[in-house]
Amino acid sequence: MRILVLGFTGYLGAHVADRLRALPGALVLGAGRSPDAGFGVDLASARPGELAKTLASAAPDAVVNCAGATGGDAVTLAEVNARGPAVLCAALREAAPGARLVHLGSAAEYGPGVPGTPVTESAPTCPAGPYGATKLAGTAAVTASGLDAVVLRVGNPVGPGAPAAGLPGRLAALLREAGRAPDAVLRLGDLSAYRDFVDVRDVARAAELAVTAPGPLPPVLNVSAGRAVPVRELVLGLAARAGFRGRIEETVDGGRSVRSADVSWQCSDIGAAERALGWRPAHTLDEALAALWEGDGTP
Repeated sequence: MRILVLGFTGYLGAHVADRLRALPGALVLGAGRSPDAGFGVDLASARPGELAKTLASAAPDAVVNCAGATGGDAVTLAEVNARGPAVLCAALREAAPGARLVHLGSAAEYGPGVPGTPVTESAPTCPAGPYGATKLAGTAAVTASGLDAVVLRVGNPVGPGAPAAGLPGRLAALLREAGRAPDAVLRLGDLSAYRDFVDVRDVARAAELAVTAPGPLPPVLNVSAGRAVPVRELVLGLAARAGFRGRIEETVDGGRSVRSADVSWQCSDIGAAERALGWRPAHTLDEALAALWEGDGTP
């Protein structure tokens, strides 16, 4: 089985590719802008015809699109998260119409949630900013493509190798810098929002199951922990894991994430993924934080 992974050097992509390499008889091919990529692909600027030639040479049985932008201006986000999947689908229809496409979307596509009510895949989508809006546009391109495709709407990934661009990775870096100094102070933004954190290794396992599951799959499946916790719980948990002895200060203007603005509660219903894939998260938040801090499980 030939599986092409786009964005294979990114946070999610590296874990997905590592998981797929363990499949018996699988040949995992990396595509992206990295010099290590077997197939050079830049979805932000690729033309459908040119990309179709690349895909034809890869001859994939399945494609997993982990490429995406989480930061940058609206134009950058649109080029990667919206235009990219549309171009990929057009190229796949020409070069490998029988290949299964597994596309990683985001729970940010839903927008603000109602406290106590996990959102199902049929819930209305009302993203709160450019990131969620562009990810939703990418999902629309995939679900309307006519391909054998599924979008995995991923919650807030955490775990080994988390990048500094997100709170878990940034916090880990700050904690390593602070060490165990009792006078250390970490100044963070408002930590009262609730998020549905999912271990990145569970995301990779969901992608594996989506690649190998027989028959057509539902167009969209939520991949999260199915449990909303305060961001503060993640911060305190990682600080405890690090043996941090200093002080954590929350400030209203302490670097609030643009992606998180105006979303105080977010949680996904994961029942459909269990029914379609037999998937449920295997790791707790504490296990994810332990792996993040200790570096265990990094591809």
